[in-house]
Amino acid sequence: MSFAPKPGCPMCSIVASSVQGPTTPHSPSFSASSTLPEVLWHDDNFTAYREKANPVSNKGHIIVAFNLHVPSIYTLSSTDLPLLVNIRNLATRLLTTLLPPSSPLLTPASTTAVPLYTPNSQFCIGFITPPFSDRKIPVTDHLHAHAYILPADQLGWWRGIAYGPLAWYAIDDLIAEIRESVTNNRIKSGHDGRPSAPIDNVPDAGSRSGTANGVETTEPGLAANVDAELERGERTPTLLAAPRV
Repeated sequence: MSFAPKPGCPMCSIVASSVQGPTTPHSPSFSASSTLPEVLWHDDNFTAYREKANPVSNKGHIIVAFNLHVPSIYTLSSTDLPLLVNIRNLATRLLTTLLPPSSPLLTPASTTAVPLYTPNSQFCIGFITPPFSDRKIPVTDHLHAHAYILPADQLGWWRGIAYGPLAWYAIDDLIAEIRESVTNNRIKSGHDGRPSAPIDNVPDAGSRSGTANGVETTEPGLAANVDAELERGERTPTLLAAPRV
């Protein structure tokens, strides 16, 4: 399945406008007068931009779109677990750049490499599952993750349904449940020690399959080229554009 760009898709248009050359940094620069989305990150798999027209939080709302026109999370398989881990880690780092400098959660040490992913209770990262959608960002057939800083003070009750328990699929829950379906690890998100589960020390855990005699049976995934350093939490994307307010 090719997942080619779809004419008229807003997300495909944003991805296309962010395409870079081989020497272009991950984060393009945009002038203050630009009418294009404020793209914060673009690589082989994802394009992340700051939602400024209709954010759910005044503190920051980022959308991470798949570059391919993937229709929904139900297209993903266990092979795509590294992509989901990459989205989670990238979104966490992007949201961190939007925190005010005076925040105790943002210290000089947080801009350097960290050994592993560390959850942040201020951040919400996940997907809105079909048939629900954000009425202000009504794209339902191009997979994208929402990442925002609490509180979600711009939602309103009707829009809030899409970000509530009926429609919201937290990315940590999705990663945990896919892993549980393909491994013998009981790692559901509701467990008290879920944020520090040892399996999270292996970002691609559960993404490969094989037989007892060593024959690998892993199906091809969607990834073009997963940023292994970012996935493992060993590098912060320091080329990010300075956040605008």
